[in-house]
Amino acid sequence: MNQNFIVVVAQACHTGFANAICEEMAASAKARGTGIARRTPEYVSSKMQEGKAVIALTVTGEWAGFCYIECWSHEAYVANSGLIVAPQFRKSGLAKKIKKKIFELSRELYPQAKIFGLTTGLAVMKINSDLGYEPVTYSELTQEDAFWQGCRSCVNHDILMSKERKNCLCTAMLYDPADHYQPEETAANFKKRARGYERLMAIKRLRLFKYFRKKQQQATK
Repeated sequence: MNQNFIVVVAQACHTGFANAICEEMAASAKARGTGIARRTPEYVSSKMQEGKAVIALTVTGEWAGFCYIECWSHEAYVANSGLIVAPQFRKSGLAKKIKKKIFELSRELYPQAKIFGLTTGLAVMKINSDLGYEPVTYSELTQEDAFWQGCRSCVNHDILMSKERKNCLCTAMLYDPADHYQPEETAANFKKRARGYERLMAIKRLRLFKYFRKKQQQATK
């Protein structure tokens, strides 16, 4: 499908799409037999109004995809939840664009937080991996009960509980900013400073040359 999309941080003006987004989330979760607890239009709208969601639109203004941010353990953990693409726009590469945008938004709003997710989808695992996520054990995720209660609607919930929330059919993936340290100095600034250092050293070498040449001239007089 050759379709152009606009992927932006959702705002209050997008709340009119909340009901349709929730209905599609519920239908998709039912079809998969897995997924988070059903969200209400009011909850999705609140994420839009807070600037903690990403929405994809067609050039004609039709909603095409959505994802939002949830914080856990006093903002130590962040989950990019509710990823959904409207059926007619699936397999267009849109999910990857939405995931990238919501990941960037999460890093901007919560630069110190660990970003995590649970998924059974190979495509999502690939996208997460490209963004820097790594597979981890469940013990490395938030242990806040409110997060795990979202798994109650999943058909595999009994498996999760029988394993004391230590394992299930979903793969846990985590992006830890501590493992992706980036110095404030950019590559461009580094090159600029390197050129400055080279110029400084050249000046010092020239001064030394002039000094020894003067000493040599004085010695021959």
